[in-house]
Amino acid sequence: MLVRSVGTPFVKQCSRASLSTTTSKAVASRQTTEARCFSTTNNRTFSSLPHHLARKNNGMVSVFVNSTKVPRPLTRIPAKSKKVKNQLKEMVVSEIKPKVDALHHEEEHVPSHFSYAGNANMPITSELKIVLPEEDVPSGIWPVFRMMDESGNFRQTDSARHTNSTKIIPTKNDLSELQSALILQYPHFADQFLSCDLLQRSKHDYPDTQSSNTLLRAHRQMIRLRKMDTILHNAQRQGRISFYMTHHGEEAIHMGSGSALKPQDHVFAQYREAGVLMWRGFTLEQFCNQCFSNDLDLGKGRQMPVHYGSRALNYQTISSPLGTQITQAVGAAYKFKLDAIANPEKEAAISIVYFGDGAASTTDFHSACNFAATLKTPMIFFCRNNGYAISTPVEDQYAGDGIISRAPGYGMAGIRVDGNDLFAVHAAVAEARKLAVEASAPVMIEAMTYRQGHHSTSDDSSRYRDTDEVQTATDVSDPLVRFDRFLKHFGWMDDNAAASIEDEERIAVIRAMEAAETRPGPKLETMFQDVYHEKPPHLIRQEEELKRHLKKYNIPH
Repeated sequence: MLVRSVGTPFVKQCSRASLSTTTSKAVASRQTTEARCFSTTNNRTFSSLPHHLARKNNGMVSVFVNSTKVPRPLTRIPAKSKKVKNQLKEMVVSEIKPKVDALHHEEEHVPSHFSYAGNANMPITSELKIVLPEEDVPSGIWPVFRMMDESGNFRQTDSARHTNSTKIIPTKNDLSELQSALILQYPHFADQFLSCDLLQRSKHDYPDTQSSNTLLRAHRQMIRLRKMDTILHNAQRQGRISFYMTHHGEEAIHMGSGSALKPQDHVFAQYREAGVLMWRGFTLEQFCNQCFSNDLDLGKGRQMPVHYGSRALNYQTISSPLGTQITQAVGAAYKFKLDAIANPEKEAAISIVYFGDGAASTTDFHSACNFAATLKTPMIFFCRNNGYAISTPVEDQYAGDGIISRAPGYGMAGIRVDGNDLFAVHAAVAEARKLAVEASAPVMIEAMTYRQGHHSTSDDSSRYRDTDEVQTATDVSDPLVRFDRFLKHFGWMDDNAAASIEDEERIAVIRAMEAAETRPGPKLETMFQDVYHEKPPHLIRQEEELKRHLKKYNIPH
């Protein structure tokens, strides 16, 4: 049951001065309420895994490892004006109070720890804290920063032991009202909400959504990426393209991090970050042109499918060898540092490099971390820890506390984040970027997630992991489902609207794929372009020899 106040007006601009007053009132009110609610539960025993999640999973996936079972207290909503106060009073008498009595006996499971395949149980924290090199590292296991639980509700402070499910419902599609509502209900996340670009309208409509609503664009693009994955994966199975890699279960990493970066930042991706490129404006047509290697492919048919690149969008072309992009990102960041010294008035840029838990075992990773820390390059090392390096599980990959525990050893700042929480990923990357620019230093982020699909179309993950494990992770921790629930809580999405978006995106992907499939391949002369600024004599001779050979045997080209 949700206690909702529908249609409550909001102040459009929430200044930090008024926010401070509002926050202190909200905290005092919440402490008073919690004291009443928990005074009778001091001696109760808390439950373990919720019964609907306690399914057999071979001990591999365990989300909500420890969860508290407590009554949900009523949150007192601070009024900011006499008019609002009167409306809230009427609402409490007529709508909320009758439902509160029922809430006294209703209980909600709130996770305090969680884990994905093979990883140890990790404590969850609501505090956004990047651990600096000079600070003491967390004792025991590094905590996971999370803002929104699997229920789609935002967390309270670490000591609150409950999730506030009482909702103030802003006007539909009004981002400023939603931002104000979230700040009032979750003041401990006020800084994150105020600086969150997802809660800011774009100055102009986005070309791919014809809307300026950034948050709903993130939702649609997560659906778009998933539909593109499904359709192009099936196209490979049909022999229409040679290779493909899906991103199922990791979409929040893409949209959360991509939306926190600036256009001038350079992205060095591994191969499972197409959503970051999509967020920057890469179209479905461009994705399909690359996968089909036609004449419109920006790479001119020289790369395998999913090896995207875009100079216009500052997205470096994917390289097949594992880990090579990590050292390249350090070099680019060092150039950005020199540029900032030479031209301090210019808007700063950083590089961000994405890699998996397996790539963190390469020599490129260790070399890059050491160079970045000693040269103090402004960049982000973003590790997608999805449980597997192809078929190698993390328990065979490392014996320590994941990847983030290595950051202090290199003299690098770091934070661990829930990679399936869109808002937490965005907040962590935004804070890391700010630190990288201001301190001219690298920051490491480890995003804990789960790879729902096969490693690639050349892989069959059922040979090394149980299908129940995959299904459990999909049912419990899917990032799109979590985001859907959040939007539904506030009345911004329903099943019909979500189904309509899915149909629209499925049709758009199919049309882009069919158009790309019918186009011709790149022209022959493109084979000899882009190696040198001007073709040297030996390349000219090779091109002429090839043309004579094709002509001799009547091979069309």
